Amino acid sequence: MVRPSTLFALGALAATAVACAPASETTTQASPASSGVSGASTAPSACAKDSPALKTPGKLTIGTDKPAYEPWFSDDDPANGKGFESAVAYAVADRLGFAKGDVTWATVKFDSAFAPGAKQFDFDVNQVSVTPDRAKVVDFSKGYYTVKQAVVALDGSKVASATDLAGLKDAKIGVQIGTTSLQAVKDVIKPSSEINVYNEQIDAVNALKNKQVDAVVVDLPTAFYVTAAQVENSRIVGQFGTASGEPEVFGAVFEKGSPLVGCVNEAIDELTASGELAKIETEWLGSAAGAPELK
Repeated sequence: MVRPSTLFALGALAATAVACAPASETTTQASPASSGVSGASTAPSACAKDSPALKTPGKLTIGTDKPAYEPWFSDDDPANGKGFESAVAYAVADRLGFAKGDVTWATVKFDSAFAPGAKQFDFDVNQVSVTPDRAKVVDFSKGYYTVKQAVVALDGSKVASATDLAGLKDAKIGVQIGTTSLQAVKDVIKPSSEINVYNEQIDAVNALKNKQVDAVVVDLPTAFYVTAAQVENSRIVGQFGTASGEPEVFGAVFEKGSPLVGCVNEAIDELTASGELAKIETEWLGSAAGAPELK
């Protein structure tokens, strides 16, 4: 799940490839590629400003949820170009030939972004992890960020000093519904008590703040934001990967069968090859490199 940056600048996580939520949306199958990506390769002209595939002629419409949390966005304003996903979105738009003024933002609830059906956006960026189930009903771009899950607890709590996953077995854990964080709790931590599931990430964070849960699980960059700005006297207990060992990546989300996937993939390839994607990651998510591994 996920949302909530300049407090995240330093260090770097390797830039590669795709994690968490919202309301609305078609269906025509295309097969996922190696990093969970779907959609056939398309000529860049499919994403040109005069492309009939665009939701609004001459404009690139990008979806994300509200609030738009840091460090993915800044000041709850996706249009300002600040925060990792906002910066990536504008970098992709630029590669496609869209000036900043040609980009419009649509508010799309997290789980709606990857629900079946027609979309109100050309693509959506909202920490949505690429998964096989989601790829059955929407298409994904290549990954633009590789993510791990993280456990956040209050200082001095019974799980704050845990050094491995076994130390979390008896914890009461809070997590947002519909997210890969929830699946990771079920598949990797496997707590002995019932998981506390919340409709919004902020509800899980408030439950931690009010000591209604022992810990919350969110993606790692979000965990840094939780500890730095949302919950006083909290700490990152550690980070962990998927049950399968396969990397979890965030990808841009498209309506199934969208002809825009191929050219967005080309833009991501160019941003990766030029080093621009890594620079954006370092600027906004760099501090996430230091959390201990839980095994």
